[in-house]
Amino acid sequence: MDITLLKGKLHMATVTHAELWYDGSCAIDENLVKLSGLRAFEKIEIYNVDNGERFSTYVILADEGSGTISMNGAAARKVQVGDRIIIAAYGQMSESEADSFLPRLVYLGEKNTIERTANTIPVQAA
Repeated sequence: MDITLLKGKLHMATVTHAELWYDGSCAIDENLVKLSGLRAFEKIEIYNVDNGERFSTYVILADEGSGTISMNGAAARKVQVGDRIIIAAYGQMSESEADSFLPRLVYLGEKNTIERTANTIPVQAA
């Protein structure tokens, strides 16, 4: 049986642009795409921490080192510049593959600078 697991995420990214009349997508700094294990044209889920919106789109590349996170097309209506979001991608794998799989988690600070990376999330305390 195949299961779906978190493959990679950009945690607490800041939306830098919202371009309504651009091809629908999410432009992400190429460095951040590589670090999180995402790919151009890969389906992603967006979780807007500021307004609770949850939607899907796909990745396009933005200039390396730019810090760009741009919501384009219809997705631009779901965010405002400055909103904090989580960008997540999921992958399907067998249960045996899942036993040794580790996601690529990237935690971002101001201006989408990299604060840290990880492969696990600590157990949540009660």
